[in-house]
Amino acid sequence: MTNSLNRVLKQDMRGIWGALGFVLRSPKATIGLLIVIVIVLFAVVPDRWAPYKPNEQFLQYALMPPFSRTGNPQSHMFILGTDQLGRDIHSRVIYSARTSVIIGLTAVFISGLIGVTLGLLAGYRGGLVDDILMRVADIQLAFPFILLAIAVIGVLGNSIHNIILVVGIANWVIYARVVRGETLSVRERAYVEAARTIGASSIRIVLRHILPNVSASIIVIATFGVASTIITEAGLSFLGLGVPLHIPSWGAMLADGRRFVDTSWWLAVFPGIAIFLTVLAINLLGDYLRDVLDPYVQMRRTLQQQ
Repeated sequence: MTNSLNRVLKQDMRGIWGALGFVLRSPKATIGLLIVIVIVLFAVVPDRWAPYKPNEQFLQYALMPPFSRTGNPQSHMFILGTDQLGRDIHSRVIYSARTSVIIGLTAVFISGLIGVTLGLLAGYRGGLVDDILMRVADIQLAFPFILLAIAVIGVLGNSIHNIILVVGIANWVIYARVVRGETLSVRERAYVEAARTIGASSIRIVLRHILPNVSASIIVIATFGVASTIITEAGLSFLGLGVPLHIPSWGAMLADGRRFVDTSWWLAVFPGIAIFLTVLAINLLGDYLRDVLDPYVQMRRTLQQQ
């Protein structure tokens, strides 16, 4: 038993290192992966990287430019400057990564869970069930997202949970439509018909034969969805509909910094750079995953090499 376990672990490690080596072959994917790792480290242990607490105020050092050092015995160093309340921009940018990562991953998980479930149901069952679910999806697409956000947050208030709820509910449609379309194709294949012939249940067919064959598209959509959710959260926070004021957020920092763009540019530039780099890195990884997981792209590359 021990030998079998060791063989399984060795196979898993070879698979992990093989996948990592496959990513490292692409310079763009490597850059994206490194940036994502840094953002995740900031999100998991921000206190290890931030010199101060995100809401710690030094009013006597308000609006100090980047790389400013105070002359007092404590010798405070503000690498990215301070805001109008004397809060360290460097620390706030790092702590804001936690907000973006939590909202991005959780909202994508909720929307993916809802969309994939309904897409599988609509594609496999077809008929009236398919028509009803797709009409609900059309209604969802016709309803402006900003109105939904204003309605929900206006009633329930500003909180991370409400932002996750709004974004998660609003973005399930793309998962449902893509999964439904691929399920309609996969359910007609020979191995699905064979499983149905030998008496396999519908749940087993969906989970064992259909879902694995549509998972590549789900992974790619989810990757791009995280980047889109981070932008959405930043936009809502910029409009005052995002997280509460005591929770650091890149969008809220942009909103605070727009009043001081002419005199204190660093208030808006550094959180903007953080959003740009994070979204760019995730999109680079998503673009690479799309090329790797898309069989048509792989087939075309194989034919070109031949």
